[in-house]
Amino acid sequence: MAGVEPAAYNVIHSDKLQNKEKLVAKITGIRCIRTRVNGTWVIVKVLTDQPGLYGIGSASDHYLAGTVIAAIEQSIAPRLIGRDASRIEDIWQSTFTSTYWRNGSILNTALAAIDVALWDIKGKEAGLPIYQLLGGPCRAAVPCYAHAGGEDVVALEDDVRRYIEEGYSVIRCQMGQYGGGGFLDGKQAGAPRNAWPHPNAFDDEAYLENIPAMFAHLRDKLGFGVKLTHDVHEHLHPHNAVTLAKLLEPYRLFFLEDALPPEQIAYFRLMRQQCTTPQAMGELFINPHEWLPLITERLIDFIRCRVSKVGGISQAHKIAHLAEWYGVQTAWQEGGDNDPVNQAAAMHLDLTNWNFGIQEENHFAPEELDVFPGHPVLEGGFLYPNDQPGLGLDIDEEKAARLLDPDRATRPLYMAEDRRADGGMVRP
Repeated sequence: MAGVEPAAYNVIHSDKLQNKEKLVAKITGIRCIRTRVNGTWVIVKVLTDQPGLYGIGSASDHYLAGTVIAAIEQSIAPRLIGRDASRIEDIWQSTFTSTYWRNGSILNTALAAIDVALWDIKGKEAGLPIYQLLGGPCRAAVPCYAHAGGEDVVALEDDVRRYIEEGYSVIRCQMGQYGGGGFLDGKQAGAPRNAWPHPNAFDDEAYLENIPAMFAHLRDKLGFGVKLTHDVHEHLHPHNAVTLAKLLEPYRLFFLEDALPPEQIAYFRLMRQQCTTPQAMGELFINPHEWLPLITERLIDFIRCRVSKVGGISQAHKIAHLAEWYGVQTAWQEGGDNDPVNQAAAMHLDLTNWNFGIQEENHFAPEELDVFPGHPVLEGGFLYPNDQPGLGLDIDEEKAARLLDPDRATRPLYMAEDRRADGGMVRP
């Protein structure tokens, strides 16, 4: 059943419609397909009893791929076998509370994969792209912002110019890695004599000095025609995040991203009182109590959750509609660890939500894109959809298997440990 091509299903479906047969697709199985060279991509395939009809969704988690797979295979899949695949909202709500405790990143990721796969199935049944089922397109293509970087301001300026030439109108600017511009060696940072071995120490004051200077250079050289953003990646103490937002106000950023960690979102109220620098927040959000106050109190300008971390298309679409009435735009999070399936899900939302702001771009290697025929095309700063039913892309399981390095997939992955001079952790 799973091997039947979507095109074959469309022919079968068309014949059944002509014969006025009622399709009631039942879920017969849920499979996890692990791919990418390091095994961090988990693509879920929801199978049905209709010949050739299945849906795919993303359950990728860069650090806990095996844990998400276990949650799907051992807990979620068994209770969904035999259910009507068209009951997307009911399946979402019942799965959300199926383990009693909810709003965790693992459950949300697993739930999102099922949700997106069910939307993919519904689109194939209707013969329409998901964005048509959500109300139709508000735009012809999806503008994306690029990621420019450099170890110094000259290298960064060159990278920004490269993206301008490619057609990007919004460009993120970083001084090297996250926290770049704020790292000092131990002696500069005032490390204790018994300091733990660590190559560099993050220092708030250095960051507050170097990042505004970085934007002063870029605006002097590039003017204000190009829109610029910056990702703090939650490195600063909350009061210094407020200070940075104030210092960056003259450079008219498109937005300042993740200035605060989710534990300190109350500081956005103070930030709003102090300056007009636009704020984008939400990459780490998994709980409605994190985004609700920021949207309803108009404390941020862009909500940028990852679609798969909040529970899929169903939940993200609700977040977007809520944000619309409070003047908040969407900027769904991607990042280098994300996969083409979640990118496609975000693109369908971008096309149909009126309050779309910008989409984070993601570049994939040719051999990675080859695993997903029908994937969205990123060209000249725009993400282009196709008019195929459902998500519009599929997964080639043979190529997905060849892409995976089984040895690398067994190695655990962890978030980088940036530290301060005294050894204290910097929360990303």
